[in-house]
Amino acid sequence: MDGQFSRFVMLTGEDALARLRGARVAVFGIGGVGGYAVEALARSGVGTLDLIDNDTVAVSNLNRQIIATHATVGKEKVAVAKARVLDISPDTAVHTYSLFYGPETADLFDLTQYDYIVDAIDSVGSKLLLIERAKEAGTPIVSSMGTGNKFDPTRLTVSDISKTSVCPLARVMRTELRKRGIHHLKVVWSDEAAVKPQSEETNGTKRVPGSTAFVPATAGLILASEVVRDLIGK
Repeated sequence: MDGQFSRFVMLTGEDALARLRGARVAVFGIGGVGGYAVEALARSGVGTLDLIDNDTVAVSNLNRQIIATHATVGKEKVAVAKARVLDISPDTAVHTYSLFYGPETADLFDLTQYDYIVDAIDSVGSKLLLIERAKEAGTPIVSSMGTGNKFDPTRLTVSDISKTSVCPLARVMRTELRKRGIHHLKVVWSDEAAVKPQSEETNGTKRVPGSTAFVPATAGLILASEVVRDLIGK
């Protein structure tokens, strides 16, 4: 038994670990949600990880992103995440793509090569495109809905997108996916009403949501849990 994963194998068995070691998972968006998903997937023994994000670590990320420290501010998120994964699990193969997933870059990815896809993207357009492409490829995907302006991690749950309520992002995604003929999607979402920020911050013309250390992190861990349990059939 591999000592690094021995406590995990106690719950799953060696065959499950072997399946995870042979699996390839792509995580799109390495922020507050995606960073924790990557962390848990690496610690669970997933053998190959593809990390996609065009951003760099900012000071404002320090309150919630596991890859964000004062030492990593200004560095590419995918590079920081790769270094962290390899420090945790040196035998994991990590492929990084420092780019924005959108119409100009989507063709760079053959989604059929993945055993699972994690959607932790912020942009609605990019989320829709990734989900469409994943469905066309027949690759399982789990998608994170909104975690901004939320305070209670216990309100997060997993369901089909058709069962969501309250979450504004889920409402938009549900409507737009139906227009594209997609009626089913596994999502992690919260039924907590948005907390009104006590101050405002903008990024250009876009209002920036407030965020905690625990809601995005919990969403990321739930995403990873769904991937792992589906891959091992548990």
